[in-house]
Amino acid sequence: MECVILAAGEGKRMRPLTAKRPKVMLPIANRPMMEHLVVAAREAGVTDFVFVVGYGEREIRRHFGDGTSLGIHIEYATQRQQRGTADAVGAARNHITRPFLVLNGDMILKKEDIAALCRKKPSCMCTTTTDHAQDYGVVMVGNGHITSLEEKSRRPKSNLINAGAYLFSPDIFDLIDAVRPSPRGELELTDALAVLVARKQLYSHPLTYWMDVGHPWDLLEANTSFLEHIPSTNEGIIEDGVTLKNTVSVGEGSVIKAGTYIEGPCTIGKNCRIGPHAYIRGATSIGDDCHIGHCSELKNSIIMTGTKIPHFNYVGDSVVGSACNFGAGTKIANLRHDHANVRVCGKDTRRKKFGAVIGDGVQFGINCSVNVGTMIGSEAQFAPNTLIEGCIGEKTIIR
Repeated sequence: MECVILAAGEGKRMRPLTAKRPKVMLPIANRPMMEHLVVAAREAGVTDFVFVVGYGEREIRRHFGDGTSLGIHIEYATQRQQRGTADAVGAARNHITRPFLVLNGDMILKKEDIAALCRKKPSCMCTTTTDHAQDYGVVMVGNGHITSLEEKSRRPKSNLINAGAYLFSPDIFDLIDAVRPSPRGELELTDALAVLVARKQLYSHPLTYWMDVGHPWDLLEANTSFLEHIPSTNEGIIEDGVTLKNTVSVGEGSVIKAGTYIEGPCTIGKNCRIGPHAYIRGATSIGDDCHIGHCSELKNSIIMTGTKIPHFNYVGDSVVGSACNFGAGTKIANLRHDHANVRVCGKDTRRKKFGAVIGDGVQFGINCSVNVGTMIGSEAQFAPNTLIEGCIGEKTIIR
């Protein structure tokens, strides 16, 4: 079975985290989110992949290469301009010789569901249910066939949605060739699917598990899910006086200094310095080359490569980009006093606890306070004692 993974988009809803990397390369449990999908497909028996790349393609090619490290074969197709999902699938046509899967690169699937999809008859669309169907394409099903497709609607007809996973025959490319730009100027895959719906040739395949990683706060849910299954490993140095509870993974070259207390599940990358006397709580991922220092506390967060959180800091329920530096005493709030859902730039996170989304290269002075639900653009700089809240643009300087 051949598998096309759509990975060309920037992921604008993930800004500022995608300012310097494609969305599919954002880390979950210290691995790019797309790698989790690729591994699930491999474990379902798929060995031949086509990655449709565009924005930030160099990082994807550098990480995955030809697939040898994962025991698979990868070819690349480039979508030079992001002209829609039909155009993205069409970019893979020269690599396809038989029925093939198409998977959106920004979702999490189980290997069992992918294996079951491989056994189906083309053409097939995976479906799932959600309590916020207005954010997705809604479908109606009858006698195992998709009977209608409805793009995002304020009043969806059902809670059954298009999950973004398909099984096609090469005939789909003829339908894609006939697609014309939509009102928003894109070539929509749903327009090609509508022809199959009219012919009663598009089958429904319900998934048992599906997770869409569409917003920065969704990374935390996915991170928690994957950390529940990591093994405890230690390739670094753990000094006397360190306490490790539950599952903790420590990468090569990392040092956990005396007095540090870590409650898993937690994964720590390579060449990190943790402690002394740091407190790291569950569902936290720390990337390579990070420093979590004296009396700093982390909880349920993703910390990307090269970030320093060195003295008397608190970071809870947050996503922090790479190469950031926290001045001593800088803390992030993560709970509203009224216990209402946290909103970020007007968007409901559907979470009672959420701290901040912080882009790459952000620099905090000492004793900064970051209010709940804050989003900070890449390379912003803040003077000591600054109260930071709301939506802060990239390269903002507050003196």
